[in-house]
Amino acid sequence: MDKNQKVHKLKKSSTYSYSVTIPKEILEKYGWQEKQKLVITDKGNGRIEIRDWRKK
Repeated sequence: MDKNQKVHKLKKSSTYSYSVTIPKEILEKYGWQEKQKLVITDKGNGRIEIRDWRKK
């Protein structure tokens, strides 16, 4: 594991969803704020991508 990786537990939020916390340093780096819309993409092989949602 490199120094940029952090380990977090997956938590059950409701019957149909789970959550994982994002470290504050990462939120600040990208300027993300509470209630901001994010796009989550399944990249396969246990990988996901999380990025800012921009209205077109």
